[in-house]
Amino acid sequence: MNSVELAFKPALELAQLIRDRTISPLELTQLYLDRIARYDSQLGSFFTVAVDMALADAKTKTEQLINTSDLKLLPPFFGVPTGIKDLNAVAGMPVTYGVAALKNNIVDYDDGVTMRLKGAGFIILGKTATSELGSFPYTEPPGFPPTRNPWNPDYTSGGSSGGAAAAVAAGLCPIAQGSDGGGSVRGPAACCGLVGIKPAKGRISHAPVGDYQSGISSNGPLARTVADAAALLDVMSGYITGDPYWLPPPEIPFLAATQQVSPPLRIAYTYDIPPFNQAEPVVKAAVEQGVKLLGTMGHHLEMGCPSIEELIEPFIKVWQAGVGAAGLPDAALSPFNYWLKEQAGSAGDYLQAVRQMQLISRKIVAFFDHFDLLVLPVYLHQPIKVGEWANLSPEETLVKIQHWVAPCPAFNACGLPAITLPMGQDDNGLPVGVQLVGKPADELTLIRVAAQLERVCDRQFLIPPLVNH
Repeated sequence: MNSVELAFKPALELAQLIRDRTISPLELTQLYLDRIARYDSQLGSFFTVAVDMALADAKTKTEQLINTSDLKLLPPFFGVPTGIKDLNAVAGMPVTYGVAALKNNIVDYDDGVTMRLKGAGFIILGKTATSELGSFPYTEPPGFPPTRNPWNPDYTSGGSSGGAAAAVAAGLCPIAQGSDGGGSVRGPAACCGLVGIKPAKGRISHAPVGDYQSGISSNGPLARTVADAAALLDVMSGYITGDPYWLPPPEIPFLAATQQVSPPLRIAYTYDIPPFNQAEPVVKAAVEQGVKLLGTMGHHLEMGCPSIEELIEPFIKVWQAGVGAAGLPDAALSPFNYWLKEQAGSAGDYLQAVRQMQLISRKIVAFFDHFDLLVLPVYLHQPIKVGEWANLSPEETLVKIQHWVAPCPAFNACGLPAITLPMGQDDNGLPVGVQLVGKPADELTLIRVAAQLERVCDRQFLIPPLVNH
């Protein structure tokens, strides 16, 4: 097995190679650090690469591996390298939130997600790039290099988890954590040919900082396989003391669901999201392909989709309020985020928007009284070029963003789980993704069906040519 083949192996397989003592945590960590040094200047997927900390942890884990007699006692991802999105805190590393003024903001604590990842045995390579405050579906924060798509670096890797998606797609780490407040895991996964899961509201803790946007955002996994994503979801899930809301554990581990066969389900599908533009042909074709495959599995397909039109205005109001909640001085913000902050209105406006969003969400969730799953695009068109919208006014940018990411935010507002799967490529060599949305708190069904789809899909485009050497 050469170094490229090793770098692109699923994280679960790497964990098994470590348990088998075929490779050590130190060797694997050095492999990914070497790839970061070689390729990341072209991609901009990491804000911070913590070389010394990663190597020190890898050496400790290598010694532990040598001295452990019962390898079954090791945590599930023992010795596997990963990255943490730079909206999350890792002790001893900066957390910038994509704000250049915070490049030296080194924190002394791990947040809840980081603690769970460390507890699962991961080695943290560094902090992956995010858009400023996670506000954008592309990752080009002022003061940082833009994050580029490994499949075609003229194009974006998406956002706000664009760094995590680019790193996994380029084989700079085998799996990564992201977060999704309006498509920020699902969009980058689709842009980069990955599996991305936005869990149900309450599945993953926001500890210790809590939730200040009415639960629209959740951490979630980015991976190259459904099994890896499911296993990382198992790791990240669960109540942490003081959480304001939470879900009970699933009946079985999410990873176990990847080995199950789903019974026939009633599945709705759509290609378009009124009142926005229709999905472009290559996106529509990907959804059609996914629907066709689901039909061959015995599922019952019916065209349909809940209306999201009434949800647009209150969701934007809640999203705008997040900029002000960050507590940063105006001078530290990009023009677009400053404009969002100015548009946010009063606390009363925010609470009114939350109430309206919750009322409309009830109608959307009621759609799933009649269907088990919904299949639809991730974004309505393929990735934009890096810098394509850089010279637009804030008002023009907002319109562009709405028309691109329209299939995603409604399910953040409703707290419904969703998963993105790759489903082909376009003429620019960029992956195309499809999105599946499930019933409340029912990631298990999503994962069962996604794993079945994965097994029958053409997944030959796993390694971008740019990094395939």
